[in-house]
Amino acid sequence: MPPRETMPEGSVAMETNINKHSYPRLMPDGSILFRLRAPEAQRVQIDICGEKYDMQRDDNGVWSGQCAPQVPGFHYYALIVDGVSVTDPASETYYGCGRQMSAVEIPEKGVDYLEIKDVPHGKVSTVRYYSQVTQSWRELCVYTPASYDTNPDKRYPVLYIQHGGGEDHRGWMQQGKTDIILDNLIAEGKCKETIVVSTNSNVTAGMGGYKWEGMLPFRSELIDNVIPFIDKKFRTLADREHRSMCGLSMGGGQSFYIGLRSLETFSAVGIFSTGMFGGINGAASMEIDKEVPGLLSNAKEYNDKLKVLLITCGEQDMRIEHNKRVVKQMKDNGLEVVFESFAGDHEWQPWRKSLWRFMQML
Repeated sequence: MPPRETMPEGSVAMETNINKHSYPRLMPDGSILFRLRAPEAQRVQIDICGEKYDMQRDDNGVWSGQCAPQVPGFHYYALIVDGVSVTDPASETYYGCGRQMSAVEIPEKGVDYLEIKDVPHGKVSTVRYYSQVTQSWRELCVYTPASYDTNPDKRYPVLYIQHGGGEDHRGWMQQGKTDIILDNLIAEGKCKETIVVSTNSNVTAGMGGYKWEGMLPFRSELIDNVIPFIDKKFRTLADREHRSMCGLSMGGGQSFYIGLRSLETFSAVGIFSTGMFGGINGAASMEIDKEVPGLLSNAKEYNDKLKVLLITCGEQDMRIEHNKRVVKQMKDNGLEVVFESFAGDHEWQPWRKSLWRFMQML
């Protein structure tokens, strides 16, 4: 048996590695070392978050390369082999950016609620239901707290959580670490035991866009299909007082439109890093009172119905100033809204923190 390869001093394996004793390796300065055996390849590059780095080939056909230091959080990456972008066989893969992607996870000091601890652990299940909207079988990911299986008489509030563009129902449970966040918060007594339903919100009208009409098919999917299915299959507290909605990016826009226009269904709404208010192609300054009738002109009615309205954004996200502008407009018109920002760009670390904050507010 050949001896185990000596790793660079101070390096540690990424938690997303398939082989915990191999590459990629996190260096003390936050840079990452990658390796790939591809003896027939002519050129190999690392593509991490859109930045490309050339890799070098040794005499045995093993390519090595190192990216610049990365900020804490979850980062998608791919390897480009002779012009073809592929996943790294040494890394776990995740559905993101509209395809399967490799990823690396850089821990953030002091953020221990993203770590698995010796606490009661809930369960994530994948369940199937038949959609009358798409006329097909679809999947949901559902988190149930640790007590769900041991306390058969208890009923639970439900959070419906939406992913971003290029992702699906798996995102919040895998990349987002929803179960770990909830397990730790519940164990610390900082949030209620809650069922979390992560839907596949890739349901469009064929018109899409940042407008109400583009949201209608998914609104029907969520309210007419998903919620009745969950209330039938799981022990939920099936009323608006115990039902909330939140989402990131595209899912933040869905939460803005569907959540705020459906207060007969939801009593709390979280909007994370949405581009609805501007900052991305296709979005422009919107007439808030037109998009959600009465949100500004009749703010008291919304205040009376909403237990929580939270808007968040990453501090390095191009969307942040647009979100701040809209929050100020809301507050100036008397709407009770909380705005918080977290270090990071349009990425999972601010979204995880947004969920962590939202759950405590609930």
